[in-house]
Amino acid sequence: MSAAWAQGAMFNPFRKRKSRVPRATWLLAVDAWIDSTLYEAGFRAREAWENLTIFFRRFRVSGWRRGLVELASEGFTMGTAGSIVLLALALPAFEETAKDWRSQGDYAVTFLDRYGNEIGQRGIIQRDSVPVDELPDHVVKAVLATEDRRFFDHFGIDFIGLARALSENVRANSVVQGGSTLTQQLAKNLFLTNERSMERKIKEAYLALWLEWNLTKKEILQLYLDRAYLGGGTFGIAAAADFYFNKGVKELSLAEAAMIAGLFKAPGNYAPHINLPAARGRANVVLSNMVDAGFMTEGQVLSARLHPATAVDRAGRETPDYFLDWAFEEVKKIAPKNGPHSLVARTTLDMDLQRAAEESVEFHLRQHGQAYRVSEGAMVLLETNGAVRAIVGGRDYARSQFNRATRALRQTGSSFKPYVYTAAMEAGFTPESIVPDAPISWGGWSPRNYGRGYAGRVPLATSLIRSYNTVPVRLAKEHLSIPVIVEKTRAMGVESELNGHKTMVLGTSGMTVMDQATGYLTLANGGLTGTRHGITQLVTHSGEVVYDFGRDAPGPVRAVTEQAAAAMNSIMVQIPEIGTARRAALPGIRSAGKTGTAQAYRDAWYVGYTGNYLAAVWLGNDDYSPTRNMTGGSVPAMVWQRVMAFAHQNVELKPIPGIDKPFLDAPPVVAEAGAGEADGEVAEVERPSTLSPRTTRLLLDFSQAFREAPALRLPSSPETLSSL
Repeated sequence: MSAAWAQGAMFNPFRKRKSRVPRATWLLAVDAWIDSTLYEAGFRAREAWENLTIFFRRFRVSGWRRGLVELASEGFTMGTAGSIVLLALALPAFEETAKDWRSQGDYAVTFLDRYGNEIGQRGIIQRDSVPVDELPDHVVKAVLATEDRRFFDHFGIDFIGLARALSENVRANSVVQGGSTLTQQLAKNLFLTNERSMERKIKEAYLALWLEWNLTKKEILQLYLDRAYLGGGTFGIAAAADFYFNKGVKELSLAEAAMIAGLFKAPGNYAPHINLPAARGRANVVLSNMVDAGFMTEGQVLSARLHPATAVDRAGRETPDYFLDWAFEEVKKIAPKNGPHSLVARTTLDMDLQRAAEESVEFHLRQHGQAYRVSEGAMVLLETNGAVRAIVGGRDYARSQFNRATRALRQTGSSFKPYVYTAAMEAGFTPESIVPDAPISWGGWSPRNYGRGYAGRVPLATSLIRSYNTVPVRLAKEHLSIPVIVEKTRAMGVESELNGHKTMVLGTSGMTVMDQATGYLTLANGGLTGTRHGITQLVTHSGEVVYDFGRDAPGPVRAVTEQAAAAMNSIMVQIPEIGTARRAALPGIRSAGKTGTAQAYRDAWYVGYTGNYLAAVWLGNDDYSPTRNMTGGSVPAMVWQRVMAFAHQNVELKPIPGIDKPFLDAPPVVAEAGAGEADGEVAEVERPSTLSPRTTRLLLDFSQAFREAPALRLPSSPETLSSL
């Protein structure tokens, strides 16, 4: 009752009620509009589709024509998708175009050895660069007829030329013609390496299109003629004309132009100062290409065929090309960015040591290469003050300009162990610390020693001398860590990328020969790093010194404590005496070093040093094929021993830091060198006496002082008295 009363009390008959009709009408209107719009849109879409279908029925094909259409459609779809994928692969190469690529090779540097003798040049000598418009017509035609006769007709990629080259190669059943355009070759020279891979070809094609879009044909041709390598350490057609014929490029005859044009394909094979008959045969092919391309008639080239060119005799010329290539890159790093680009660089190269290093590598590869199935080698030789005295980047620069000493990443094997032991010495271990040489597992990895046996509890010194594998693994797993070892290796000057895997402690990471020499140099310097250098001075042609190593280079940095370096040296001097490197023992001189052998015998190393010099040696094959059981203690140790015995003649011997005396009390027992190696051959070559670095610097200062001193005035002649 009360609830009803309350409801009744709330009801007011005089209150005006709101009608809900307008709101419902509005919602119904919106709904109707939506329905009608959707219907109308659907109707018009069906109508448009019907009209479109009726229209395209005119193009409907059947039978074999339909197969062609379907095939073309699928080809277009797959081609578009493939182009997107290829573009994604080529994108990293375009990062190089963001740099100042035009000026990256603009340096023109004349190099001097440590005594001031000219040893070569690198870069483009701008005063010798001749504009394309001023080049003789037959010079340009000879290049285009051989390298890219449709250069002015394509846009970077010549599909017609590619089809022609493919046809010729199939007909000859070998590669007789290349399909790369001149623009593609320029893209490779400017931005890429000589690596033979599909990824490199893809990058090359896209970069060629980019060059064609951003440069004129004349600019592309100019860059190609100025920067291509043409053998003999020359870059550019102007330098080649001077080197081979002692002429300016404007003075070249047709026969000479044809011979130079033949060098673009393979300068190592057709260089006239190395193989004149092959160069003349190649020049004859160039002349035939000029006739086939319609650039000249047979009558116009007849005289050049009958009277082939003869190059200047360069038989006595010695050029340390691998060193110059590396030194040129060093100049680009240290030269003032906004300063002059035409410079004279005084280097640290010692030509006597350079010849000895080249001879040692070639001698032992010739003697033992076939027996051990090894074909290539590299070496870096430094003085312990950090001066790079020699670089051997391969057996023959004419055949391969790839510098294996500074660019090749090869597994180091056991030669990496000193970095691990150095980190252990800094962590509180000593050469007498006892560590078990016993089976060990680390995440499913169970390394074993070379001899498959175990020595039990041994001092650290013994484990490194005998090159046990389980001990450095145990040190890394139980006492150190991979990041600690990586950090210590980097601190010692190694720049190569380390993989950071636990197997790294046994040398599975790739390192360059230069990095190995730099890392071991830290131990040879008593723990100091940052002293390696190849350039002592950069001077302009007017005599202004723009860079001086002693003045501008940062000072050495202590990367390893003096105690740890001395402990490591005390161990490593025993390796050539009683360890795995007895073939590296020097007569009467104490040396330190470590051997290294990579997996499957693909790489063999020996890195060693005395108080005077350090040398890192690598032997292996470019295709990573295994050698015939070659270890670091065999041929690499012998290569090292031969050049170091020469280097230490007529020099004042210095002790290794932490080693009291540089001399042996008794002659070391040298292992047998193998067939064809005679112990007395090293002593037949005597190194001339050399001045010490201090004396050399003093003489240079004297010379500079004399040049800068004012000229002396002659006294006036005294008066003569007359007899009158």
